[in-house]
Amino acid sequence: MGAAMAPAAYDTLSTLLSDLGAQPTDFDCIVTGDLGHVGADLLLTLLRTDGIDLSPVYSDCGSLLFGDEQDAHAGGSGCGCSAAVLCGPLLRDMQAGKIRRLVFAGTGAMMSPTSVQQGQPIAGICHAVVIERSDA
Repeated sequence: MGAAMAPAAYDTLSTLLSDLGAQPTDFDCIVTGDLGHVGADLLLTLLRTDGIDLSPVYSDCGSLLFGDEQDAHAGGSGCGCSAAVLCGPLLRDMQAGKIRRLVFAGTGAMMSPTSVQQGQPIAGICHAVVIERSDA
């Protein structure tokens, strides 16, 4: 489902960067929920067409959780991957001061049996939040 969700992640992340007047390198990391290797590659390709290179700071929760050795090219459970990675290593690294500012972009596919039976595309969705560490 990563390929179905990648266009939504592209739209959300490019809009977020534009609205904030930011560059990807203004963040320590930008992570998507679970596009897997397939969807993550598509997202990076879509953003490059707009001159945005996310690759120096980009990761995908599904790819981080499963790694290369588990052969999960298309990812796993988006909500499970997102929760495990955000509430585990990302927030732990933020608390330790290794990450100061991150973009967390949860992704999802709006599965509708009726839409699929009617030949409609699978709608993708993406919401992004910026999480910052404050030393105050």
